[in-house]
Amino acid sequence: MAPTLTPQLTLSLKPGTAWSDAWERCLAVAPEAFQDDRVLNLWAGSWQSDGRALPATSPVDGSPIAGPPRLDAATAQQAVRACLDEHRVWRHVPLTTRKARVSATLDALTEHRELLALLLVWEIGKPWRLAQADVDRAIDGVRWYVDNVDRMLEGRSPLAGPVSNIASWNYPMSVLVHAMLVQALAGNAVIAKAPTDGGVACLTLASALAVREGIPITLVSGSGGELSEALVRSPEIGCVSFVGGRDTGARIATAVADLGKRHVLEQEGLNTWGIWNYSDWSALTAVIPKLFDYGKQRCTAYPRFVVQRSLFADFLAAYLPAVRSIRLGHPLAVEQPGDPLPELDFGPLINAAKAKELADHVAEAISRGAVPLHEGSLSDGLFLPGQDTSAYLPPVTLLNPPPSSPLHHAEPFGPVDTIVLVDTEAELLAAMNASNGALVATLSTDDPATYARLSPQIRAFKVGHGKPRSRGDRDELFGGFGHSWRGAFVGGELLVRAVTDGPPGERPPGNFPDYHLMP
Repeated sequence: MAPTLTPQLTLSLKPGTAWSDAWERCLAVAPEAFQDDRVLNLWAGSWQSDGRALPATSPVDGSPIAGPPRLDAATAQQAVRACLDEHRVWRHVPLTTRKARVSATLDALTEHRELLALLLVWEIGKPWRLAQADVDRAIDGVRWYVDNVDRMLEGRSPLAGPVSNIASWNYPMSVLVHAMLVQALAGNAVIAKAPTDGGVACLTLASALAVREGIPITLVSGSGGELSEALVRSPEIGCVSFVGGRDTGARIATAVADLGKRHVLEQEGLNTWGIWNYSDWSALTAVIPKLFDYGKQRCTAYPRFVVQRSLFADFLAAYLPAVRSIRLGHPLAVEQPGDPLPELDFGPLINAAKAKELADHVAEAISRGAVPLHEGSLSDGLFLPGQDTSAYLPPVTLLNPPPSSPLHHAEPFGPVDTIVLVDTEAELLAAMNASNGALVATLSTDDPATYARLSPQIRAFKVGHGKPRSRGDRDELFGGFGHSWRGAFVGGELLVRAVTDGPPGERPPGNFPDYHLMP
C-alpha cells in the first residue's frame, strides 16, 4: 500500500526512475535501436538513422526526452515496399513457427516489463500502476491469441499485403503492440507509425525485442499528412488499422473507401452514463474515481452524465465526495527513497497545449452559462519542488455546458465531466446519443425491465447496466456505432478475421459504407 502523502511534504524523484536512467537501460538492452540521444526508424529489416529527429518534452515535468525521427514521404514509400517484401515471405511461414516467435517476443517483453512501463510514464504521463497495466494487457492478451489462434485461422489466409497501423499515443502497448503482434501471428507483416505526441521510445524498445525474434515489423515516424499517401493509399497495403480522432479518421475512411481497402478505424465518440430511476448511490460513489483513470484520456472514458432531474440532489451527494478524492501529481515523486511509487488516478495530460486547450474550453463554457459544480486545484497534487506543472489539469465538473461549447458535443479527452439534466426518457436517450455514435455507454437504473427497454436505443457498441464498459481483452468483441467506428469490428476472433481472408463473398461484421453488420 502506498503511503499517504500530503502536498506539504517535500517530495523527490524516486532513485533509478529518471529519464536518463531509462534511456541508459534502453541503450544497454537494444543498442541497435537507440543511438546516442535519439531513436532510430525500423524498415527493410534493419534500424535506420534517417529522419529528422524533432525535440520533445515529457508531460511529467517538461524536461527533454527523445523525439520521433520524422521520415519524408519518399522514404516512407520505400519502407512500405520493403514491408511488402517481408510480408510475401512471412505469410508462408508455418503457424507453429509464427507462434513460437511471438511467444519468444512475449517472454522478452515480460523480461523488460518495468523498463517499458517506465518509458510510458515519461513519454505519455501514465501513473506507474496504469503504465504497468498497459504492458501487462499487451502481453497477456497476445498470449491468449497464441493459445487460441489455430481455430481462428481455420479456412483463412493472410492478406495480400501488410497491415498498416496508425494509432493514438494513449495505449502504445495494450492497443498498438497488441494489435501488431496478433496481426503478425495471423501471417501478416506489419508497419506502424509512431504517434507524434508520445510513446516512440517504448514502441522502439518493444519493436526491437520483436524483430530479434524474427517478427516482420516496420516502425516509422513522421507527419500523418506527409506519410498518409504511403501508409494509407499505397497499393502494397493490405489493411489500414487506425485509432484516433474523428477528423483524421474521416479522411482515412474516405481514402480507404475510394480504394476498396480493408480497414479498421476506431474513432472518438461521446461516451455517456445515464441515471434514471436509480437508488444505489454507494455503488456510484465507488466507481467515480475509477472513471478518472489516466485523466480520462481513454477512448472508453465517460465524460458525460445524463441525470434524471428529480435525482440530481442524490446524484451530487454521491458524486462530489468521490471526485474530491481524486489523486493526481508527478507519477514518480516519493517522500523517502525507499517508498513505493504513489498510487495516483492520473498524472499530466499528454502535453501542456492540451491542458491549456481544455482549460480554455472550461472557462469559455462557464462564461456562456455552464455551472461549475467542482473545480479541483493543483495545490492538492503531489509535485516536486518547483517542477513544471503546465501539462496538469485538476478535475472539473460542469452542469449544462452550452450547445456552443465543444464540451457539449465532443469528447474532451481530459478530466472534465459534464452533466446534463433530463425529465423524460426521450430526453435521456437524445442526450445519451448526442455524438451520433459511441464506443461504450452505461445506464444506471434499478429496474431491469427499464434497462432492457432503453439500452437497445442507446447508440453505443457496448452498454453497461450500472457498470462501466471497456475495450475488453481476449475474446471480448469491440466496435462502435455511428461515426465512432468505420470498418471491421475487432476483439476475440474478429481481430483475426479483420486481418485475414476467408471464404469468397465473406462480409465481416463492422460498420461499412454499404452495410452495418453486428457480430
